[in-house]
Amino acid sequence: MIEFKNVYKRYKGGHDVLKNINLTCEQGEITVFIGPSGCGKTTTMKLINRLINPTKGQILINGKDTSELNAVELRRNIGYVIQNVGLFPHMNIARNVAVVPKLLKWDKEKINSRTDDLLRMVNLEPEQYRNRYPSELSGGQQQRIGVIRALAVEPEIILMDEPFSALDPISREQLQEELIQLQKDINKTIVFVTHDMDEALKIADKIVLMRDGQIVQEASPEEILRRPANDFVKDFIGKKRLQQVPDIPIVQDVMVKKPATIFASRGLATAMKMMEKRQVDSLVVVDDQNYIEGYVSIYDVTRAFDDEEKIVKDILQPFGQVLSPDDMITDAIQIMDKEGASYVPVVDDSNRLLGLLTRGSVVGHVRDVYAQERWAK
Repeated sequence: MIEFKNVYKRYKGGHDVLKNINLTCEQGEITVFIGPSGCGKTTTMKLINRLINPTKGQILINGKDTSELNAVELRRNIGYVIQNVGLFPHMNIARNVAVVPKLLKWDKEKINSRTDDLLRMVNLEPEQYRNRYPSELSGGQQQRIGVIRALAVEPEIILMDEPFSALDPISREQLQEELIQLQKDINKTIVFVTHDMDEALKIADKIVLMRDGQIVQEASPEEILRRPANDFVKDFIGKKRLQQVPDIPIVQDVMVKKPATIFASRGLATAMKMMEKRQVDSLVVVDDQNYIEGYVSIYDVTRAFDDEEKIVKDILQPFGQVLSPDDMITDAIQIMDKEGASYVPVVDDSNRLLGLLTRGSVVGHVRDVYAQERWAK
């Protein structure tokens, strides 16, 4: 995991290239930096392997401050792929891939085995390609070698600075697909810089859109398409892409706003009576400030009913998941399905209950939308 904490970068003359960058790049995800030229995306990436040092703030890798690490050792343990590949023209492919393993004093047998495995990983047969030189490969093949060279010593982090931008559209699309598939196997922390919004939307787990040295929006591709933060984001995404996004509601639009609740201090007979009155089979347990504490079901109440000393607090169960009112309904439905839940509570940032998303409320919303569309026709 990579963390940026209050990071600034100022060059001579007082020009602030980066201003108060706070960001986390999660393990196993592809984080894509994107924005107009001069926005600071490449500078931000180069801070990670200390090709550039921050003027102020911290960059942490797995909790360790990179300023306290040896820069050379740090770089040897971070893969780096650049736009023009950077292969050594006088070395064959095998020797190019082996550069960092040799620096780390791997034995020859281990290096050869690793090189062959990596070549197969990107569909380049070792017997056919290991003894070729970069000039004998196509641009797409050279870029594949650049990627596997970055993977040679199995680094946890890989930095990719516009690696596919010089390729033709067909090769570029193919390598994007291969990167997505490769990440499923290697599960690395990948930081990818691009100026191409289509590329970012295709490969990213998280998009970080920058402008004038600041982060304008940090979100998943889905969220950034559905809820752009401001007009700059909308313009950068482009009207055509935004028009292609269907109008899918958020949880707040679909949830039941006044769910049946009970205090933890109430008795089980009271709980049963409230379920009967509200015609539900469970109650959300809250405190007097509406903070969520769990739930009780009719089955829990029935099993414990004969013990008159027991109250709701004694039998309540925690929720496995909660939702935010701004979550997309498509994501929420997947959570409900994974949990096997008939409903999930919706809470604010303080864990106060706002409502419930139920299977019934989802079906009801779909029915209402369908009825409106039929009426409009």
